[in-house]
Amino acid sequence: MVSLFGCVNIRNGEFLCMEPNQCNAQSFYRFLRYTLTQYGDRHVVMILDNARIHHAKILEPFLQEQEHRLTLLFLPAYSPNLNAVERIWGWLKESVIVNRFHATRQDIRKSVSSFLEHLDRFPKKVLQRIGSLAMPEY
Repeated sequence: MVSLFGCVNIRNGEFLCMEPNQCNAQSFYRFLRYTLTQYGDRHVVMILDNARIHHAKILEPFLQEQEHRLTLLFLPAYSPNLNAVERIWGWLKESVIVNRFHATRQDIRKSVSSFLEHLDRFPKKVLQRIGSLAMPEY
């Protein structure tokens, strides 16, 4: 099994992804920091489900410090259809995981990596998959 954190830019189809050592609040904190570095001084709005790690107390100081650059919006319970990144995870599963045999975790990683490279090369396909039209930059 491979755990991933990811976010999709609904304006340009860019997909950021990180494989944590453990899927916990500290790893999510590292992912938030990574995401902010990718967008320089621009404000990031991240839409999230209500996983416990997204609400962890250890995030509070960082979120307060970065409130001018980062806004977290939480979806209602049981509404993954409203989260664009869930469409990417579904695409990943149907393309890489379902009905495919991977002998080792390394084989799964190679397949996932290949899929992520595909997303990097074809951001318009990402936009199509999430049902988003490219929006102008403000």
